[in-house]
Amino acid sequence: MHAMTLPVLSPDISEDEMDRIAKNAAEASNFLKALSHEGRLMILCHLVTGEKSVTELEELLSARQAAVSQQLSRLRLEGLVVPRRDGKAIYYRLADDRPRRMLDLVYEMFCGDTP
Repeated sequence: MHAMTLPVLSPDISEDEMDRIAKNAAEASNFLKALSHEGRLMILCHLVTGEKSVTELEELLSARQAAVSQQLSRLRLEGLVVPRRDGKAIYYRLADDRPRRMLDLVYEMFCGDTP
């Protein structure tokens, strides 16, 4: 992983650049809000290991179908998971690598051995 330099916001920044930064901030905020629920975070943790059916997620989370479906709906709305139907079963997988990257950081910060 490489270190990124945060942009310096100065008074002479162009209006177009400020609009771009504001748009990116809104996208980042929605992404973080989607992750900021324990149930959604746990679903994403399970999906890091691969595609799972709604039934599998219900069992892994010991949660009711309605609760799991509600959280999956929010994750789908935010573009973090992608559904696939196979007969009556619906399977979900991560849409891209962003959730995995964020979960790696969250794990390092909250679950690792170092305080």
